[in-house]
Amino acid sequence: MLRGFPPVVAADTHTLILGSFPGEASLAATQYYAHPRNQFWRLLGTVLGEAQLVELAYEERLRRVLAHGIGVWDVLAACEREGSLDAAIRNASPNDFASLRAHAPKLTKVCFNGKTAGRFAPVIGAAGYDTLVLPSSSPANAMLSFEQKLVLWRAVVE
Repeated sequence: MLRGFPPVVAADTHTLILGSFPGEASLAATQYYAHPRNQFWRLLGTVLGEAQLVELAYEERLRRVLAHGIGVWDVLAACEREGSLDAAIRNASPNDFASLRAHAPKLTKVCFNGKTAGRFAPVIGAAGYDTLVLPSSSPANAMLSFEQKLVLWRAVVE
């Protein structure tokens, strides 16, 4: 059984971006979106007006993102999976979203990084959050160019 990471949130976090579950590179590095071809940090940095975000040390990336009121987490706390593809996820356990209100009382918007994570949008929406399903930043999602993804990712800050 693989275990995910704790949420990256603060008391003033107003927007949360949820992935499905960390890939192999992320688990090995114990960092969200550690695969060098994953476009998450580049997309988010561009949207936040911090294009250099992708080049910063991981802890500094997190600090900068939190300073913008953005948090990062995954929909799944644990699962079984061979490789990194969402399609290979088995025996998944969701994260405890009910506890999130205590950690991030100003949270109003939850964005989902990809369709797999986006399957949780109705549940999160029913809990009173605005939801937005974004195209996956994963290198496995090659159907859209970076620029096409960026157009949709700009809604994170709107």
